[in-house]
Amino acid sequence: MIGVIGLAGEGLDELVELASVQCHSLTVKDSDAVRKAELAASAEERRRKGETVLVAAFDVDFLERISDEIWWLRNGKLAAQGDPREIARKFREFVAEEIRTRNWYPQVPPSLRRGDGRAELLEVQAVNGAGAPSMILRSGEEMAIRVVVKFHAPVENPVVGIMIRTRIGSEVYGTNTELEKFDIGRVEAGERRTLTFSFRCDLCPQEYAVTAASHDPNGVWHDWMEDALAFVVVDDRYTAGVANLKARVK
Repeated sequence: MIGVIGLAGEGLDELVELASVQCHSLTVKDSDAVRKAELAASAEERRRKGETVLVAAFDVDFLERISDEIWWLRNGKLAAQGDPREIARKFREFVAEEIRTRNWYPQVPPSLRRGDGRAELLEVQAVNGAGAPSMILRSGEEMAIRVVVKFHAPVENPVVGIMIRTRIGSEVYGTNTELEKFDIGRVEAGERRTLTFSFRCDLCPQEYAVTAASHDPNGVWHDWMEDALAFVVVDDRYTAGVANLKARVK
């Protein structure tokens, strides 16, 4: 059983049409889970009868599970073929890099904003390992959250902090300048400060949100932005959970 994978417009339909006269071909690109199970059973039945079965799909997990071999089409040509696990890994890595390169991810206004107005968060950005703003980050790369604050009144040693959460609101990691023993000092009205929190992006692939805030050491908020930033972590393999601990097995 041969699985065929590729992005939209990469030639899957054309290959299936050409191959249909020589072998049994299935297209499961838009099928639901039940239909996929039915098609997989049908393909397996034909394979056991000695027929060559070609299965075209956009779901690489599905193809990795049912195929004896995977062909990866790119720009209408065969980019790679071979062991399902190896080709699936290469394809996931390619997709992750494509998403990261295009850097497309919609931003929405903060879900909640409050504070006394003595400071204003002008910018909250995710920064990739190359130092460029990016909404798409690769698991394991160096990253940073950059917060730009403008002060509208004098503040003695303000505290600026961040909190990363999952899409459903579970806390992943939080810190601030006070915890990191970084003294901002006295800030006058009209001044700006840019704080950069740097760390390795050892997170599992999924969506995350960042809350950012500026406040007094006693906790009185100047500006608090809930869900000020959303970003996505991608990888070339599936990993469950939040922390990507990169386990080794022996």
